[in-house]
Amino acid sequence: MTFTEKIFEAKRLIEEAVEQYPRITCGCSFGKDSMVVLHLALSVKKDIPVFAIMADTEFPETYSFAKKVANDYKLNYLEHRFEQIGSAEQCCGTPKVQATKEALSGYNAWLAGIRNTEGVTRASFKPIETVDGLTKINPILNFTEQDIWRYLAVFDIPVNPVYKDGYRSLGCMRCSTPELDEQELERAGRWRGTTKAGGECGIHTASLRN
Repeated sequence: MTFTEKIFEAKRLIEEAVEQYPRITCGCSFGKDSMVVLHLALSVKKDIPVFAIMADTEFPETYSFAKKVANDYKLNYLEHRFEQIGSAEQCCGTPKVQATKEALSGYNAWLAGIRNTEGVTRASFKPIETVDGLTKINPILNFTEQDIWRYLAVFDIPVNPVYKDGYRSLGCMRCSTPELDEQELERAGRWRGTTKAGGECGIHTASLRN
């Protein structure tokens, strides 16, 4: 599939989701993948509700970037914050999942920015996933990392400035580390040195319905 075909397919998936699910929202972490999904979503539905789940340990640049994007894009935007608990291995775990449940409580579908090629934990994800009555749409699932940066460049989309410090997968300050080896997987820097290394925070693997 070409780059152009991937964009067409992503938009088609969003268009169908918006038509099928009147109560749909777009999740945004303000990382590179989320910015692509946000741009695609706004091209389909300009006033789509957008939410972010922010820890009290986010990079300062992420807070500032989120505020600027929300203002510049005039987003229909809600920010949900949570406090981290425990060790670095527990970072962005249960409290983030709970905050996401609360953010999605009024919706029956949401758009997410996950991709199959990010790491082994995401290789089997599907474009449309429904768990306990909540449907998640993954429009950029078949985009590569190169596709993401190409899309951002082609459409002149702003990028979180933290990436300039060598991060490939961007979470908060506690669970994110820059790239150490060009051969490592994209999410290798997440929870590095723990049993959770390269894994998931839980919002894409747990049920988000109470």
